Amino acid sequence: MRTIIVLSALAFSLALGGCMSNREANGALIGGAGGAVVGGVATHSVGGAVAGGAVGAAAGVLIADLTRPHRYWHCYYSASAGRRACRYR
Repeated sequence: MRTIIVLSALAFSLALGGCMSNREANGALIGGAGGAVVGGVATHSVGGAVAGGAVGAAAGVLIADLTRPHRYWHCYYSASAGRRACRYR
C-alpha cells in the first residue's frame, strides 16, 4: 500500500512539473526539500522522507501560485488608435 501511495505522489509531482513557471519550480524545490527533511526525521525512514518530499513539493507549488503577483501587461489591438495598445494592470 505504501508503494502505491509513493508512486502516485511521484506521478502527480511529475505531471505538475510540465506546466510550471520558475516561481512554482522554486516553490516545489523548497517545499519538497523541507517536506523530505520533516518526513524523514518524523518517521526515521526513507519512505517517510519520499512521501514528505512529495507532499511538500505539492504544497510549495500551490503556495507559490497563490502568492504570485497579479500585475501584468495587457496588450490588445485598438481599432480607434489603429495600433497595438498596452496597459499595466
